Amino acid sequence: MSHIVSKNYYKLQQRLDKSPQGTPASDSLFKILQVLFTEKEAELVSKLPIKPVTVEKAAKRWGMSIGEAKKHLDELADKGLVFDTENGQEHVYLLAPPMAGFFEFSLMRTDGKFDRQILSELFHHYINEEEGFLHSVLGQDPAIARTLVHEDMIQPKDYSEVLDYERASQVIETADCITVGTCYCRHKMEHLGKACNQRQDVCLTFNGAAKSLSKHGIAKEISKEEARAILNDCIKKGLVQIGDNVQNRVGWICNCCGCCCEALLAYKRLGCNMKVKTNFVADFKNNDCRHCGLCALKCPVKAIKMIENSGGQKIPKIDKERCLGCGVCARYCTTKDIQMERREQIGFVPKDSFERFVLSAIEQGKLQNLLFDNFDIWTHDVLRRLLKFILDLSPIKRRLANEQLRSRYIDKIAKTYFLLDRKLFDGKKPDYTHPELHKK
Repeated sequence: MSHIVSKNYYKLQQRLDKSPQGTPASDSLFKILQVLFTEKEAELVSKLPIKPVTVEKAAKRWGMSIGEAKKHLDELADKGLVFDTENGQEHVYLLAPPMAGFFEFSLMRTDGKFDRQILSELFHHYINEEEGFLHSVLGQDPAIARTLVHEDMIQPKDYSEVLDYERASQVIETADCITVGTCYCRHKMEHLGKACNQRQDVCLTFNGAAKSLSKHGIAKEISKEEARAILNDCIKKGLVQIGDNVQNRVGWICNCCGCCCEALLAYKRLGCNMKVKTNFVADFKNNDCRHCGLCALKCPVKAIKMIENSGGQKIPKIDKERCLGCGVCARYCTTKDIQMERREQIGFVPKDSFERFVLSAIEQGKLQNLLFDNFDIWTHDVLRRLLKFILDLSPIKRRLANEQLRSRYIDKIAKTYFLLDRKLFDGKKPDYTHPELHKK
């Protein structure tokens, strides 16, 4: 890398990369970090644990007074780099992830704290022109995001089968705090001269994340009625709802277009490698299609193409493997020939962000970083290396190592890890609902 970077930014990158999401090093990333973090902040954040931390624990880790530590944490929260939230009865701070995190929050701001033109150019290069981060974040399993179907496109016969977490309206109804902010994707494209004319005040956040963003002036708190109005307007305009991939306490929902949205642009590049589909798929039903091509034009991921039939006429064909199941094509079908059908196999959605985080850590081979995340203590480094070594062993060798260590704790971790290994499922995708995983 030709860009000159201080050691503190290298340490920060390494800290970010230990998280399941991953943050591959590149010149673009280091330039982004230098815009967002001062050198002192980079040093401090590189020492933060992956899990939430109290002011007292941060102060101890940083070797400073509680008052000084709180000042630094509040300044980081003001910049949208850490979440400032409640964890039960404790007030805690949590380093936000880059994607669905501080990348977006930096462009939501309207106070001039960051140079959004420079950030937009750097984000575009790091995410859209380089390959590492895109694959690291959007290729995760479980995915960080999922699409929500347009509810009014669901057929009456499927109403009883639709789960609460599949409904964007239910996310709004169950939230205890809602904010709206500037759409990161469209705003970034505006600075690049490529934005569409869709509205930008449509990025909805909920619950703990919303409280933190509202408290620090990054997003505006709104009522449920206002949130419903934004959602309904975006649905009518054919935007796709993509949200936090959890069942409970959803953190965010974006209203996305196929021309600006990072997730949809990535889906068009990565296709089925991104597990962000709804539990619905578009299909032609009544043979009333007039072959107008509007569905192909409106599909945000180009899952519908106009192909020539034997009579030389161009007709639409749906690629059901590629179909997001968003419902946009059904909305614009002039003859209502396109209907949304329930998929036979229902996609797995983690119960909450903690479950998704742990499962992703296991899938990415980073579970040891969650368990031993004090990166300044040499014993934690030894334990991380040891656990990674054990988890990477063959089942027989892993058992022998475990017997020698006589650790029920490591046995439980190793058992969980191996159960999620593809080999257990004969080369198929791991089944996270496997009963062995949920034994006490």
